Amino acid sequence: MYLIKKNFLHFKENKITDQSVFLNRRKVILGAMGSIFAANFSNLYANNNNNNYNKVIKRNLTSFENISKYNNFFEFGTTKQIWKQAQKLKIENWKIEISGSNISDKNVFLEDILQKVGIEERVYKFRCVEAWSMVVPWNGFPLSKLIKILDPKSDTKYVEFETFFRPNEANNQKQSWYPWPYKEIITINEAMHPLSFIATGVYGKPLPKQNGAPIRLVLPWKYGFKSIKSIVKINFTNTKTKSFWETIAPKEYGFWANVNPNVPHRRWSQEYEKDIDTGNKYPTLLFNGYSEWVSSLYANVKSKSIFY
Repeated sequence: MYLIKKNFLHFKENKITDQSVFLNRRKVILGAMGSIFAANFSNLYANNNNNNYNKVIKRNLTSFENISKYNNFFEFGTTKQIWKQAQKLKIENWKIEISGSNISDKNVFLEDILQKVGIEERVYKFRCVEAWSMVVPWNGFPLSKLIKILDPKSDTKYVEFETFFRPNEANNQKQSWYPWPYKEIITINEAMHPLSFIATGVYGKPLPKQNGAPIRLVLPWKYGFKSIKSIVKINFTNTKTKSFWETIAPKEYGFWANVNPNVPHRRWSQEYEKDIDTGNKYPTLLFNGYSEWVSSLYANVKSKSIFY
């Protein structure tokens, strides 16, 4: 991993952040005041590429235009052009509630996390369960690094993630028959795998709101719905619970959700995927092409529903 070293020497006086701004930094870290954040943490989203998994990617990067304007974000609705609705999300002063860990502080500010981890770029294939795909240059850090900081209890078997519940900002959350808030759960072994990634940016910029700002999970060998957006809670537990989609449609969306061309969705094939930029179709690869690194995670899993 490449850690970003910041040089604070030899600044001219007119370049030094005003004391009042520094003391109120939590209010200006994100959103419209993001330029102040960039001034103080100038290398935060630098493209330090530390991707050892590029050999599975045979396609060009997906354009920022399509990455940022072709999205699923169920909290805001069912259309793919969800980016306008997602702008209602308030991401300033973002906190994450922690449970099941040994740390004393149970509410962690995102900016405090970013102070402790090095930001790198990971280029990953992103495969949606709806059979479309992208190639995305994420910026962020390995999930394992965050877990080591959060120090889960010794009996942890699973990691649960939850997103926000704000019906006044996310219109689809007014539909009370859904089990809001959105939740995902993975095993601790999956969470600690080097491929598991926490994204805070894309294309060297902070995450757009529609892409899961300000912090999301990225699990490139699984269908995209497992990569939960806008995380506000992390719970370390020894109990396996049901995720959002597994609760709604357990015959279509299972716990594992690993990409497998040989196991169709109940309503469509997974044999091929469509590239969003070009419209070209490509054969779907087992584990989205990352079998070499992740297949060992499932060597002892006996369930036939491993991929759904």
